[in-house]
Amino acid sequence: MTSRRDEVLAAALDLLDEVGLDALTTRRLAEKLGVRPGALYRHFDSKRSLLGAMVARLTVDAEPDGELPEDWAGLLRYAAMGARATMLTRRDGARLVATYLAPASETAQQFWDRMIGSLAAAGIPESDAIVAVDTVFAYVNGFAIEEQARDGFPAEPERRALRDKTFQAGLDLIIAGITASRS
Repeated sequence: MTSRRDEVLAAALDLLDEVGLDALTTRRLAEKLGVRPGALYRHFDSKRSLLGAMVARLTVDAEPDGELPEDWAGLLRYAAMGARATMLTRRDGARLVATYLAPASETAQQFWDRMIGSLAAAGIPESDAIVAVDTVFAYVNGFAIEEQARDGFPAEPERRALRDKTFQAGLDLIIAGITASRS
């Protein structure tokens, strides 16, 4: 059974796809739901809280559910490709997700810690491992934001295929840099 809060959240995500992040307002959301703007505050105490819940919903829907790569490079690739794919599921999804600095759920935090632990287990000092993981996600965020700004939503399949190759090439360069730093 879906709660009213979940209905509001689903409507907010749909509205994001319709109008984009800049035009997403609580007033517009209330109009879409046929309620007064103040009614939304029963479910979310601020627009910031609503946006945070939207990020959490996107990232929870994308949390890993199968076998994860064992090696640090495979784990970073898996996480980066998954994060980008998640951001691209919604109009301005990259900008929305990039506005939240901390992982949006306990599972996401555990995954973050697992990536750092994987790098540390491979001989990379923990402080460098944190920088490496943060660098990968800064790349993912920046690439996806630029991609959505240039290509729109949803991107044409040919354009998306080209971006996939370019994204992978950049990710390979970052992983090569991490690998080189281990020597």
